[in-house]
Amino acid sequence: MLRFFASCLLLALCGLVAVAPLAGCGGGKKKKGKMTFGDMVAKAKKDTTPGGPARELARVARLQIKSGDKAGAKKTLEEARKTIGSDADPAVFAPRLIEIAAAYATIDDKKAAREGVDKAVVMAASVSDPVARVEVLSKAGRIYGGSLGDTTKAKTALAKAAEIATGTDVSDRFRPQALAAVALGYANANLAGDATKVIEQLETLATSLEELRPKAEALAAAANVRFKSGEKPRAAELLKDAATAAKAIDGSANKTYALIAVANAMIAADDSKGAAALAAEAEKTAGKISDAEQQKDAMQELRALEAALKE
Repeated sequence: MLRFFASCLLLALCGLVAVAPLAGCGGGKKKKGKMTFGDMVAKAKKDTTPGGPARELARVARLQIKSGDKAGAKKTLEEARKTIGSDADPAVFAPRLIEIAAAYATIDDKKAAREGVDKAVVMAASVSDPVARVEVLSKAGRIYGGSLGDTTKAKTALAKAAEIATGTDVSDRFRPQALAAVALGYANANLAGDATKVIEQLETLATSLEELRPKAEALAAAANVRFKSGEKPRAAELLKDAATAAKAIDGSANKTYALIAVANAMIAADDSKGAAALAAEAEKTAGKISDAEQQKDAMQELRALEAALKE
């Protein structure tokens, strides 16, 4: 990022208007041009973290989709899929497959989307963390029932996710997170009416939670399902409580994610004004996140929220 210096002394000595960064009077580094999608793909492939190339390539593909470059996005998603071998660690790569499948669904490549989500569901069975397994299955159900219009597979995936979320494998501490994932899965798979048991448990737990981020997210998820079930007054009450909880969070990262979750629920409930207000607050909070990777992820979620507000 360019830094502009107003100091006359520096201008006189260096003869420069801007240096990024300032490297002395002999001159500075050349201004870097804006990265092309090709540059982004190359950089993504070099990521050395587990599942990193798949995650970053999917992120680039989403940017390409937003720019209208569907053909380029498809090629990038193919590259992302190639990074996931047959012996890939399910805990790392099942979520990546879901991301890739969701992106394929966005560009209406249903065949590739189905292949990805089918594989993710198979891998989910080998994920040891029950909450992570619930999240994969819930997102799979969302894709099946939403983009792919496959109600049968959506119900199967979500029923399994609900069984795990309400079972003994999930501790009470993480049960709200698991139930919220299932509730959102049902809501976004157009199966809100099938989530009665889950939503009742979720609301009961959410009202008793003291930790604010899971409380806000659980209430937002419950509101989403209530609204899609036609219970608009109840949804409005839940969203109000969710927003109050999110705004009261101290940590920048947790507050940002909670605000985004509630704002997305407000969009789903046709409250664009309330969502815009929370998005603006999330924008300010995201800038205070100290961890660079966490901030990048939060900003990506925020941009997706802002795009949804413009639709």
